[in-house]
Amino acid sequence: MEPSRRTVLTAMAAAGLTGACAAEDTPRAPAAAPGAAAAVCVTTPEAIEGPYYLSRQFVRRDIREGKPGLVLDMALTVVDMRQGCAPVPGTPVEIWHCDAYGYYSGFVEKSPGEPVPPEDGVGDDRTFLRGVQVTGGDGVARFTTILPGWYGDRVTHIHVKIHKGGQVGLVYEGGSTVQTTQILFPDHVIEAAKGREPYSRHGLAPVKLADDMVYGRTDDPDTLVPAMTATADGYTLTMTLGV
Repeated sequence: MEPSRRTVLTAMAAAGLTGACAAEDTPRAPAAAPGAAAAVCVTTPEAIEGPYYLSRQFVRRDIREGKPGLVLDMALTVVDMRQGCAPVPGTPVEIWHCDAYGYYSGFVEKSPGEPVPPEDGVGDDRTFLRGVQVTGGDGVARFTTILPGWYGDRVTHIHVKIHKGGQVGLVYEGGSTVQTTQILFPDHVIEAAKGREPYSRHGLAPVKLADDMVYGRTDDPDTLVPAMTATADGYTLTMTLGV
């Protein structure tokens, strides 16, 4: 599914572009405090792609498109396990996740369950909360998004694909997938969030990490749980992805 012309033009204007966009935006996310998950240097387990993947997404750092929620600044470090965990520069990293109520762009007609508020119509319903960044010389891909909500029998999570090759322009296309995995959020973060807007209007109770199907079926599942630090308006998230 391709982004709409309106969304393409909006993205180009926001980036100050008239052609292809830069692989990584200049601003950097605030540094997060070091934690166990950030320091892990092991091969990151594969996890299911799920039913909501869409290709040809925008190369952009800020994927929010105005969606309400706690700000989440992400720093994902890609390392090569065959090279002593050396950072891997120039690697396209793609993420996608649901909004605060559990809706995915491209699938807004699919309800996360009852009783959940209707999808709010904010952002382009084909592209919100999806994007690609290319790792810098330090092997880090940085994103600004919102803390996702939850739905069904899944813990709060973000989907991740690591690619190689392909064309990096306004959108990322071509190339091949090196790894597909997920980021699973710790219970204490979601417990704190569910009492705050807009999450407090979510009608479903969040699923505990230990009850999540991906966590339960994954070897070394704690390597999918990131290091997180609270900020004034949300969280920072750091995670090492070993490939």
